Amino acid sequence: MVVSIDVKHTFRFPIHLVVQTHFTKYPNDKEKSVQRVDVLEHKIDYKKGIDYRRRVAICENVLPQLLRKFSILNEENIQLEEEAWLDMKTGSLRLESHNVTWAQYAKMGEESHFTTSSENPNWTQFEQHGEININGLGPFGKVLEVFTKQFLNTGVKRSLRIMDDLLTERCGNKSTTLVS
Repeated sequence: MVVSIDVKHTFRFPIHLVVQTHFTKYPNDKEKSVQRVDVLEHKIDYKKGIDYRRRVAICENVLPQLLRKFSILNEENIQLEEEAWLDMKTGSLRLESHNVTWAQYAKMGEESHFTTSSENPNWTQFEQHGEININGLGPFGKVLEVFTKQFLNTGVKRSLRIMDDLLTERCGNKSTTLVS
């Protein structure tokens, strides 16, 4: 079974501030499970106007101890890889991320886009589609699917709240609107 989530969110801040905040949001005190983010590759194609980055986030394993009794899930850290394409001409940012840890058992992928809002050129529209597909674990996979659906929903809300908080701290007190 595939667990998926789709999110739209409007940040009431210009896209260049939202993009800058995305690239510098971790680690921070608001999300202690993200221990560090390492840049694996960074190159700029000035002709095409594309700033490409490949990064890996090292995160604390947040699985409940009950699930971590299974040796394959008892990893100290989880690694998530992100690729980012920043179009320097339009300011839009496209992201693709996936899990490195447990990739043989579960495929987690997200595709996200930050673009200038059509409602207001000083706002940023965020859209994300995420999926987790668990395979090769038999009936135990169903237990993990229930956990991952809840994990995806709370993780997206927490990530948006962190971005909102950081933008407000860095740029002033403005509100954002959750579309869905």
